[in-house]
Amino acid sequence: MSGRPRGASEDEPAGEARAAALASFAATRRRTLELAAPLTPEDQGLQSMPEASPTKWHLAHTAWFFETFVLAPHLEGYRPFHPRYGYLFNSYYEGIGPRHARPQRGLLSRPTLADVHAYRRHVEDGVARVAAGADRATWGRVAPLLALGVNHEQQHQELILTDILHALAQNPLKPAYKPFRPHGVGTAPALAWVDVPGGLVEIGADGEGFAFDNEGPRHRVWLQPFRVASRPVTNGEYLEFVADGGYRRPELWLADGWAACQGRGWRAPLYWDDADGGWRMMTLAGMRAVDAAEPVCHVSYFEADAYARWAGKRLPTEAEWETLAAGREVGGNFADGGHFHPIPCAPGAGPRQVFGDVWEWTASAYGPYPGFKAAAGAVGEYNGKFMSGQMVLRGGSAATPAGHLRASYRNFFYPPDRWQFSGIRLASDA
Repeated sequence: MSGRPRGASEDEPAGEARAAALASFAATRRRTLELAAPLTPEDQGLQSMPEASPTKWHLAHTAWFFETFVLAPHLEGYRPFHPRYGYLFNSYYEGIGPRHARPQRGLLSRPTLADVHAYRRHVEDGVARVAAGADRATWGRVAPLLALGVNHEQQHQELILTDILHALAQNPLKPAYKPFRPHGVGTAPALAWVDVPGGLVEIGADGEGFAFDNEGPRHRVWLQPFRVASRPVTNGEYLEFVADGGYRRPELWLADGWAACQGRGWRAPLYWDDADGGWRMMTLAGMRAVDAAEPVCHVSYFEADAYARWAGKRLPTEAEWETLAAGREVGGNFADGGHFHPIPCAPGAGPRQVFGDVWEWTASAYGPYPGFKAAAGAVGEYNGKFMSGQMVLRGGSAATPAGHLRASYRNFFYPPDRWQFSGIRLASDA
């Protein structure tokens, strides 16, 4: 059921900012459906591991987010589209209430995909009503929630790609999500080193534009002079680590990393296979030969750390990474380019592929910045409660939506996680 936003003035003009917010919302919603379009209804119900979710669940959860945080509080008389969807599609918000167990999301044959699409349209209609008709005070509360919801959905766009890759990789037929789009880049340039003087630097969101709460407060950090690699580590360079027994040498690994390597049978990055006499890898375009020039991806923090130690280097801290990235144009190979896979580094001076292609593991544990305070209410659970036991990644990947990133953006995963497009950039002390 839809209604008029609480306190709305019927003749209040929408305003440019309000129109832009609604346009951003609509474009993001369309893009999510475009990413799901190559998949069959059967594909969209797959859940290949507890850490991943079916595409259909992502479609519904992103509708639930707007319904829960925008429509229910701000659209007078609003009733949920379905009384049980709040239980089915809540992800981890304890303040909202109980939820369906995450490992069982693949068992939800109902609601159907058509039902989920109807749910999305219902929510979009409600958001349009709120954005078009809320008075100034209501809009002041709605606007940041709408921006959060748009950025939240962009994160799930990336998860749609990474999760379906993992699901399709379990199929002996190795089906493709979509053919590769040619990129025209050949061999990667030789690895060079960029010297950064260090000193007292500021990191964190600067207050311009949207940022997640975990990107602030902006604060000062003292850095010793350091060096950072001009590009990410390539498949060819990583193959040298594999050939040198990197997965059989415990002296290269952290204790937990070695336990994971042995317990999970790691001997190469996720999706790599040498059963046919040459290394091949599963991609969103199906199986293909490992390209030595491409950035290595689908490696865990433990593998990244072991490789760095083998190479006589280390991983950069997140403060070092952000100092390198600050002021640089946020451009590169993102999901919107249609490659859906890292491409070789193009020639050029200075640091390359800082954004896009692969998320880059840092040596920094994911924790709160000095002065961090989670927002009040359930929305405060978005990032803060996960600040334990995970490591920070920076820079985005070939599965990240263009326009979603900035230098201060902090991603985070557990050290053994490999199904994201995660790679390696080396660093060292000066």
